[in-house]
Amino acid sequence: MSNIPETGRTRRVTIRLVVLQVLVLSLLATLGGRLWYLQIRNGQEYTAAASQNHIREVVEPAVRGEILDASGRVLAGNTTKLVVSVSRTSLLQQKDGGSAVLDRLAAVLGMPEKDVHDKVRLCNATTPQPCWNGSPYQPIPVTTEATTQQAMQIMERREDFPGVTAQPTALRQYPAPSGANAAQMLGYLSPVTDEEVKKTADKVGREKYQPADQIGRAGLESVYDDDLRGTSGVNRLEVDNLGRVIGSAGITPPVSGNNVVTSIDARVQSLVEKELLEAMKAARQVYDSRTRAMFKADSGAAVVMDVHTGRIIAMASAPSYDPNLWVGGISAKDYKSLTDRKSNYPLLNRATQGLSAPGSTFKVISTSAAVQAGYPLDGKYLCSPSVTIGDHVFNNDEGESYGMISLERALEVSCDTVFYGLSYDQWKKDGGTSPKKPKDWFYKTAHQFGLGATTGIDLPSEVAGRVPDRKWKQDYWDANHDEWCKLKNSPKTDEATLIAKENCVDGYVLRAGDSVNYAIGQGDTLVTPIQMARIYSALANGGTLYQPAVAKAIVGPDGKLVREIKPKAVGKLPDDKKTLQYIDQATAGVITEGTAAWKFAGAGWPQDKITLHAKTGTAEVSGKQSTSWLDTYSDDYAVIMTISQGGTGSGGSGDAVRKIYEGLYGVKDGKVDPKKGLLPKPQSALPKFNADGSAVVKTAYVPADTMLIPADGPTAPGPSALPPYRRELWADPRRPLHPAPATGTRLSGGLA
Repeated sequence: MSNIPETGRTRRVTIRLVVLQVLVLSLLATLGGRLWYLQIRNGQEYTAAASQNHIREVVEPAVRGEILDASGRVLAGNTTKLVVSVSRTSLLQQKDGGSAVLDRLAAVLGMPEKDVHDKVRLCNATTPQPCWNGSPYQPIPVTTEATTQQAMQIMERREDFPGVTAQPTALRQYPAPSGANAAQMLGYLSPVTDEEVKKTADKVGREKYQPADQIGRAGLESVYDDDLRGTSGVNRLEVDNLGRVIGSAGITPPVSGNNVVTSIDARVQSLVEKELLEAMKAARQVYDSRTRAMFKADSGAAVVMDVHTGRIIAMASAPSYDPNLWVGGISAKDYKSLTDRKSNYPLLNRATQGLSAPGSTFKVISTSAAVQAGYPLDGKYLCSPSVTIGDHVFNNDEGESYGMISLERALEVSCDTVFYGLSYDQWKKDGGTSPKKPKDWFYKTAHQFGLGATTGIDLPSEVAGRVPDRKWKQDYWDANHDEWCKLKNSPKTDEATLIAKENCVDGYVLRAGDSVNYAIGQGDTLVTPIQMARIYSALANGGTLYQPAVAKAIVGPDGKLVREIKPKAVGKLPDDKKTLQYIDQATAGVITEGTAAWKFAGAGWPQDKITLHAKTGTAEVSGKQSTSWLDTYSDDYAVIMTISQGGTGSGGSGDAVRKIYEGLYGVKDGKVDPKKGLLPKPQSALPKFNADGSAVVKTAYVPADTMLIPADGPTAPGPSALPPYRRELWADPRRPLHPAPATGTRLSGGLA
């Protein structure tokens, strides 16, 4: 009898069928579980994801807040212009990469084809300007100067211009109606990069960058970018599979940025800028007998500071530039002009980043150091034509000699040899080249006055300067020793080689020559104008060092105060009241019978009504002409001016500084009329704002050549009183600039 079952299947076949059935059931169970997971448990999540396939988000940039002066005048504002932009995403979908589209666009705009192509290429390490350094998914502006006719041609021929848009857009405007330039202080904007967008992807609100954002890259625009930028809105559009708008999925409106109210007075700012340029121009007409050439006066800076708060009233830097060059993307030609050596780097803010030896303006610090070291204020000190130390002769300016004089008179006439003698004597007391426990009063005092460190001003990239004390000498020797010693056996006999050979052996040693040069603000000492403004403000206010500040408050777009930025005292000068009064009296003497008298008392300055104090400085620079320094203060303001290769302190800067004070206080022909002064007293109160958030400004914009306007001058004109090109500034900057696309509009580019 056969063992085969009636079904005809062997045991092996049966087992295989069972296994197969188990596998099939397992697969069905897995599939069913997965369907349950997708459709039931996570159904909402995947439904939302699917809906996103036909939702496109159009980012609506927020209107950037304005930067205002202390009275509410606009320093950096917004204007509306027709901007033609191109979407790289749409261009890359074309067979030729969008080349034909860009060529047609160039023809309509009247631009060279190369310029249009260059503007939409992406920046990298090897791509020169112009190029796009923002997100590749953001529409790239080709021009911000499109005419209405050009925009109509583009919009009416959409089939010829896929990915091209022409629409009114809010753009930054510098300078706004204030008339002041303040380029380095205000800064500029540029598009956010794709990397920056990714870094803030997990953040919310203003801390999150959107692809269409413009962010501050310098100056106040950078420091207060989070306040100014606002929060972008999002318009969610429903589209079909062809990208056509079929409806709206909701709108999140943009939130306008806050306004930054500064302590700057636009009228004073304009005056200071003008006087700095005039001083540089005048210096170029003066012959330098040392170099046998006219002074070059190639750069300069000026600062006006409120001595009682540290707030900046005006800050000028030359050469300067038009910050509007950055609006809508900077051209290759303009970028080169801003960064080329021949332009002398106008992007540099020389008030906070320009370094120079301070010259004799440093002698107020040396006077304080001498008193701390035990030299009496009522003592007499020899002002001889020269001082010989070792084998080197240190001369007084023009070999002048005043005999035995007081420290007060030494400051008035700026006698170098008095300070040479004090510093050399203290150097010997400290042990000379073999010190054990040196007091180093002259170096310690400079640090106490705040030198060798940043002031903390609310502007980016401030530099610290240098106090060339023993630590700096050692660090500098450690860093340069090997290079110096390479020249040890060099046959060259030029000055640089000889110094290198000497430094190779003992460049870390603080020599007598280092100390005596240091005492008159020469040698390796480096300071910035903002540091000197803070020092002379402290001399004026009784010894308090304030942290300089430009911003006073953050105000919302509705005009309501968000936060106030109050003055911050950060230190005290080491001088007692008696020493401060002594220096105060000496610096007043500089105005009446000292090195600045010919520019002030001799020019009719009313010292009996408005007491000014000053110290002149003429800093020698190796390989260049001398740098002019004039550091001054009154009961209200410190005014500092420096001009590189500009001559003597009073000769190069004296007239300009006096004219600044005349403008501040309303002085003319020796008479004082506060009503004609731009700012007889610093403004402490914040400006008032209208219900729509705009500032109530009492004075109208006045050109720089007619700046003497009473503080209670005429009321600002209304829109009808302005010429057409200025009326747009009065338009409501918070109105929607980009209305939602109408149903049926094809979205060809610019989608996030």
